[in-house]
Amino acid sequence: MQKKPFGTTESAIRWHPDAEKAVGKAPFFVRKRIRARVENKARENGKKIVTLAEVKATQQRFLNQQDKEIKGYQIDTCFGHTGCPMRAVSSDTLVAQIETIFQQADLISFLKREVGGNLKFHHEFRVTVADCPNACSQPQIKDIGIIGAVMPQTTDEVCSLCEACVEVCKEAAIKLSDSEASPQIDPDFCVRCGQCVPVCPTGTIVSGQTGYRVLLGGRLGRHPRLAIELPGLYDEATVLKIISACIGLYKQKSRNGVRFAHLLTDQDVDRLADQFNKPSNPSSS
Repeated sequence: MQKKPFGTTESAIRWHPDAEKAVGKAPFFVRKRIRARVENKARENGKKIVTLAEVKATQQRFLNQQDKEIKGYQIDTCFGHTGCPMRAVSSDTLVAQIETIFQQADLISFLKREVGGNLKFHHEFRVTVADCPNACSQPQIKDIGIIGAVMPQTTDEVCSLCEACVEVCKEAAIKLSDSEASPQIDPDFCVRCGQCVPVCPTGTIVSGQTGYRVLLGGRLGRHPRLAIELPGLYDEATVLKIISACIGLYKQKSRNGVRFAHLLTDQDVDRLADQFNKPSNPSSS
């Protein structure tokens, strides 16, 4: 049985193993675009399976017309609404609003002025949204990474000491003991995935504060750096304000198309943390 590519559905066009291997060699930040172009072209030609020939032809056209493909930013998501069982929040409306902010910012015109030549994909501002702390869309290495999170909390409901929460927690953040009336959740170990909530049969653990973690300044390349996390959980409105502030900072500091992740300093992160350290009340539902 052929392995299904990441993020595809059962109705997706099939791929020959050689074609899969060839696309896998492309830089990760253009792989999704190349895959989409290849599949669209194969469908136009009435093909039911993508072969190496389609990949090579599309890849050549894609790279030769790179400047026409660039829009100034990239927004990636994880599985999300396609059925990820680990989903902590629903980011569907957030992603659409992020797209609107970047369209209004007109980064493509800004980059054309700053670069003064042919634009490349590495010039684009990169944002990714993950609906749970598993972070399949790699928010830790993007200019802005957004991770859905839910903080579990305990109630007055009597705990049955079934240990379902302890077993499901991969971080060993939950402790049970006969001397305590309810589970003890260690916030220093909890990654706010919320997986302990649905397995609790008594309602002793429920969803508390729900929102998004925001990470800034991640990158790969010659000098890789993991993104720095702003403190707290933020609702959609505050996340959008943070993104707008980052775009403003980027336009203020960027010269010759230098990426946001290379421009962001520790002082910038501290200022943004101070500016948004009182997030609006995220949903508790």
